[in-house]
Amino acid sequence: MKRIFLLLLFVVSHIVYGSETNKSMLVEKQVFTLAHFTTESGVSIPDVTVGWESYGKLNADKSNAILITHFFSGTSHAAGKYRESDVLAGYWDAIIGPGKAIDTNKYFVISSDTLVNANWHNKDVITTGPASINPKTGKPYGLDFPVVTIGDFVEVQKQLLDSLGIDKLHAVMGASMGSFQALEWSVRYPEKVSRLIHVIGAAKMDAWTVAALEKWALPIRLDPNWQGGDYYDGERPLAGLTATMLNITQDAMHPAIYNASFPDFIVLDPKAKQDIRQLPKLSQTLATRARARAETQDANSILYLVRASQLYTAGMQGNFDSAIDKITAKVLLMPASNDLLLRPEPIRKLAQTLKAKNKDVQITEIEGVWGHLDGIFSIQSQADTIAQFLAK
Repeated sequence: MKRIFLLLLFVVSHIVYGSETNKSMLVEKQVFTLAHFTTESGVSIPDVTVGWESYGKLNADKSNAILITHFFSGTSHAAGKYRESDVLAGYWDAIIGPGKAIDTNKYFVISSDTLVNANWHNKDVITTGPASINPKTGKPYGLDFPVVTIGDFVEVQKQLLDSLGIDKLHAVMGASMGSFQALEWSVRYPEKVSRLIHVIGAAKMDAWTVAALEKWALPIRLDPNWQGGDYYDGERPLAGLTATMLNITQDAMHPAIYNASFPDFIVLDPKAKQDIRQLPKLSQTLATRARARAETQDANSILYLVRASQLYTAGMQGNFDSAIDKITAKVLLMPASNDLLLRPEPIRKLAQTLKAKNKDVQITEIEGVWGHLDGIFSIQSQADTIAQFLAK
């Protein structure tokens, strides 16, 4: 069984990331700036910058635009490569491109970084957040940066689309935290959204999920180097951030694929049996991988994204039922059957609620062994469903 899972891991990775004979399109990171942006908390941020990219061409009447909204640790890099030498293409390259489910011969696909992006130390991320310089002090904002919400992310995206003259979206689609943004678009601007594709997501937070997300924030807060968020002139809180990456990775994966990723000789470690100070091989391996991810992240930005996610409910006003009433878009809900992070049960209930309200809704579950990550790694299994929905 373990060999089967390992083989599946290889095959899925091959499909998602492509092969030497399946070259990805080259894309360019672009920059959108605002002189100022006022958050839902009422704070005005000057000189806001977000990175974005697009695939395909906008038609004459600008009616073929599809907005992709990214997940918690993601960026605007949804498809293609920035450079031929890049090892990996964008996270949904399997479904975005010429002739693919989201066919860039038909659609103009646009994706932007959220206001605040976790990947501050990634050279391809250009986004204002707590690590940016506060023009009032000449130093990084740190925790003086205002709290941001899913609604704020949507409002920045709207201003980007306005700058391109795009008044209506053929569809908006996002995974995980991206699904929050996609749903918020359909609630906040129902007249502008024709179709909503909601992948491995939620419509509102519950106590269990808020507490689970707090486990991502806690290691950062407990790292002595965090210094109450004021660490930019000193040592980064990489120990706490590494622990956060460990938590995120495990929460996003189903035990089946997680266990299949590690042979018994790593799990069963005789040296760890002899000395409590000796980390088991498995822990060492995981820590090495998590540290590599932590190097590209900004700890404060993680805290802001955790808070934005914890605060989410459709409509951002606390009245969930009236918010859902506003949806006029055709809706495709795509939970992952084995998702343990954003579980499928609430989305099944959401489908029932929308149907009871006579909304145009269909639900298709993504099957796979990845758990939450099936929304990324197994998305191609739903390519036909996506293509047909976009053509409705």
